[in-house]
Amino acid sequence: MVSRTPPVADRPERAPRRRLSVDERREQLIAVALDLFSRAAPEDVSIDDIAAAAGASRPLVYHYFPGKQAIYEEALRRAGQELAGRFEEPHEGPLSERLLRVMGRYLDFVRSHGPGFAALLRGGSVTAGPAGNAVIDEVRRAAAEQILRHLAVAEPSPGLRRTVRAWIANAEITSLDWLATPEVPLEELQLQLVQEFVAALAVCAAREPALALELAGFLTAESADGPTGRLIRQLAGLLGVPGLADAVAVLAEG
Repeated sequence: MVSRTPPVADRPERAPRRRLSVDERREQLIAVALDLFSRAAPEDVSIDDIAAAAGASRPLVYHYFPGKQAIYEEALRRAGQELAGRFEEPHEGPLSERLLRVMGRYLDFVRSHGPGFAALLRGGSVTAGPAGNAVIDEVRRAAAEQILRHLAVAEPSPGLRRTVRAWIANAEITSLDWLATPEVPLEELQLQLVQEFVAALAVCAAREPALALELAGFLTAESADGPTGRLIRQLAGLLGVPGLADAVAVLAEG
């Protein structure tokens, strides 16, 4: 008789039971669910999996939550709060270096919550539903507001807000691709995302004179060895490609 392969890889053995208070038990179940959902898509995790990992019985889990959907949604909210918190960063030092630290924490979260993160963003989870969409939308809004605070522009234009939101969407897509190709070093992707933000900000500033003035201030504060300084040198190096400088000059002359 062929045994059934457990849906969650490396499933922990049943934890020893101990008496917990109501709040302690609830928090324990949420923490266990978060761990399981970070290692497998939600539809591959069962109430029995959660009970076994928590050292609890199936009826006890149902005593605290009406079903897997309820515990998934609560775990999702906790994960969303943690992810949104990773965009918080002191407003000190060059802008691109601040964002580099932010993206390091963001990618670390993505790596440690791989299957659950991918299922949520792709909308492929049968468990996600409106609650999942609401959580990820809230994370996106919180991330966008944090980035805009770092820019410290008094009245962000609609164009700047679109640029920030588009960059966040790009970070999500890039992260999903990275989960499928984990051989790319985190530090390399971290730098790429920050430099793409700087480039997008420059494109937006080219259309908005007021933002162009702000951009000058950002660049003045940047260091030569930071993400922006390295990007400028890389772009300048392109002009050494045969024929490229001439083509750029023709386009610039209109």
